Amino acid sequence: MKIVYTLVFFVLFSTLNQAQFKPVFDKKKLQNQNTWLSRPTSNNEINRYSDLVLNLKKTSFTDNVNASLTDTMMHNKYGDLLNDNPFYNKKSSLEVVALRVTLSNITTFLFDRYILNYDFSRVGFNSWNNNIQKGWEWDQDRFGMNYFFHPYSGAMFFNTARVNGYSFFESLPFAYLGSLEWEYFGENTRPSYNDIINTPITGAFLGEIFYRMGSNILDDQTTGADRFFREMAVAIMTPTRFFNRLLHGELTRSTSAEVYQKEPLNITMAVGYHKINEGTPITLSMSSLNFNFHFDYGNPFEKRSRKPFDFFKIRTNFNFGVGRKIIENATGNGILFGSNVQVGNFEMLTGLFQNMDYYDNNTFELGTIAFGPGVISNLKISKSSSLNTSLHIDLMPFGALSNRLGPDTTQVRDYDYAGGAEIKLESDYNFGWAGIALKAYYWWFHTFIGVAENSYIALIKPSITFKIYNNVSIGFEHLIHYTDRYPKDFASIHSVRTEEKIFLQIFFEEFKFKRK
Repeated sequence: MKIVYTLVFFVLFSTLNQAQFKPVFDKKKLQNQNTWLSRPTSNNEINRYSDLVLNLKKTSFTDNVNASLTDTMMHNKYGDLLNDNPFYNKKSSLEVVALRVTLSNITTFLFDRYILNYDFSRVGFNSWNNNIQKGWEWDQDRFGMNYFFHPYSGAMFFNTARVNGYSFFESLPFAYLGSLEWEYFGENTRPSYNDIINTPITGAFLGEIFYRMGSNILDDQTTGADRFFREMAVAIMTPTRFFNRLLHGELTRSTSAEVYQKEPLNITMAVGYHKINEGTPITLSMSSLNFNFHFDYGNPFEKRSRKPFDFFKIRTNFNFGVGRKIIENATGNGILFGSNVQVGNFEMLTGLFQNMDYYDNNTFELGTIAFGPGVISNLKISKSSSLNTSLHIDLMPFGALSNRLGPDTTQVRDYDYAGGAEIKLESDYNFGWAGIALKAYYWWFHTFIGVAENSYIALIKPSITFKIYNNVSIGFEHLIHYTDRYPKDFASIHSVRTEEKIFLQIFFEEFKFKRK
């Protein structure tokens, strides 16, 4: 691993030197780009926001054109590109992308086999023949492997296509290709049903989020140390994007134009003291240091045509002091299709969303892939107060839930595979100097691999925050976790767990990684 990081460092260091010099801009490309940007626009192309100049820094002004018409304008209301610039993001051939997915698997295999020396990486013709002949099974990997590391690898396969000019839906088949290759040839265990479901689908979810956030960070107009740290951040988040930029010479590319679509990004960070009550007096409860990150990407109330994940939310929670389960949860949702509605002070985004859940703690393990309609709304009550609400009702074609004995510390499967449905409600009322919020999630799981049962899980999280200075607040959160299990052949199980957290929170609104 040290060798890999050393190579990444030296390549990135070269950008620190080379990006100091701006090459002569390709005049032919500039002419072609200006021709495309200046093309005549029909009335059917006009949307609510008009861009009458090519100045990317200028915020578009509002006009009275029907907002329901197709959005083919260049910029969003913040002056950023609505689409990646096609002159700098050429679409590679299917063969090139497929080869790079395969090379990604080969690189991972070589690292597992010759650096980490994992047993599962001892593959060859015998293991490949066995995998093809015996076929598929439900594997026994631990929860973190199947619901964290496998989706991350799927995100890398997905990004291999995404950074080569392919759209969200066009990139999805390459996530399946990478997963199939690995299942048959990357390890000596039989290919598993759960991996071919979870790796590409959740991988596409994470992959698009990584791609969007990486595009917000990257800026080919920057040079020097600023450029170096931008490239390094993206290299850590999505190595496949870094190596693609390396192969295409984009690490040192210097332009005078915007290259990628960017959207406003709100970031909330919190650190706090966390108490976990496992049926014991509070004085004996488990304590931990908790870190929370919440990202809101895109403006859900901007009136425009919607593409996959031009609005998403993602949260991650880290606990230190509770053992090896440090990544306690990662949850989020992103829009696939949708439209906006406004009536007076009430704004709303409705559409079809993809939802993901990953909970991994000492009480329960829970993972979901879910799709369904959602509503994001904002009601402006006064100049300094508003009510924000989101509601999602989803079908869950595939999920996992820790079995009736609960999670353990072994390295094998201690959870069952299931399907079902979920309801998620989030609401917060902000009145300037303080805010109150409620998060309520409810899942129904019907087990199809494991102990036959129906399980009903609820999480209720009320919280309150008080502003102490500008965007800095202090807050308190209480969590109640309910579990009701009704196994077919065993007695029913009912349990309640509570948690408390006091935290310090800082909020960055419309953080856009601005150039210095």
